[in-house]
Amino acid sequence: MPDDLSPLRIRRLLRPARPGYTSCVTTSDRLIDLGDRQLRVRRLIPEQDDGLERTTLVFLHEGLGCIEMWRDFPQSLCNATRCTGIVYDRTGYGGSSPWPSEPGVRYMEIEADDVLPRLLAALGVEDCVLIGHSDGGTIALNYAASDPEPLRAVVTLAAHAINEPVCVGSIRSAREVFATGGLRERLARYHGGNVDACFRLWSEAWLAPGFEPMDANGRLPGIVVPVQAIQGEDDEYGSELQLGIIAGKVDGYCETRLVPDCGHAPHLQQPAYVLSEVARFVLPLSLVD
Repeated sequence: MPDDLSPLRIRRLLRPARPGYTSCVTTSDRLIDLGDRQLRVRRLIPEQDDGLERTTLVFLHEGLGCIEMWRDFPQSLCNATRCTGIVYDRTGYGGSSPWPSEPGVRYMEIEADDVLPRLLAALGVEDCVLIGHSDGGTIALNYAASDPEPLRAVVTLAAHAINEPVCVGSIRSAREVFATGGLRERLARYHGGNVDACFRLWSEAWLAPGFEPMDANGRLPGIVVPVQAIQGEDDEYGSELQLGIIAGKVDGYCETRLVPDCGHAPHLQQPAYVLSEVARFVLPLSLVD
């Protein structure tokens, strides 16, 4: 689902960029060539290594996100779990290449069914936990529905199983701000030449009549790996109904956390609590047999 474009989030985006958080391909990044697109990937190494073989944490960003917009959460979680990590810019975001052809409203399904499996194969990832924020969480759920071989568990942060009226209203507001304010310029610091296309794809899809982020009835029952679903109590893009749908329809273990005093970005707005909860969930599942 979408980037957290609440009034507070918009004000933060309009501030001058903090050092280290503008989009670029750094020496720690690689452009992975999948043939029809190139994806910018950053590998994370935990500060301490206990010598045990552990799963890989794969982070899927929000609807207008990129590697930098995760801030330090991925590295902190890798440190807490002693797992290696992969953070990447999805197609058309940050330092990755544009979509080779227009995906339309199915962009999250295409990412889950086609792009993510190819990326994991190209990186040699054979065992992973997906951690997805917003759109990234929905993509993680879509991917998990086919019970793919590499997948060990899923963590979602403000994922959306359905499109709610509150979401539509928030995206309409974001579109107005993008057209009239400095939001476009600020997002361009992260997305460069991708900024107009990624905003248009995101906003037009979510505002399309009858749009749903996934086939919840068809896909969620196919998820058998453990799921942890987290959402802010004050999420501007969805209600706790999302948690109920996810927990009620998946076929495996699912735990939910509704976080007080928190909007659409739980890992940024309540970082200590969310880091603790996700690490608690991941750690018992992290050791590779």
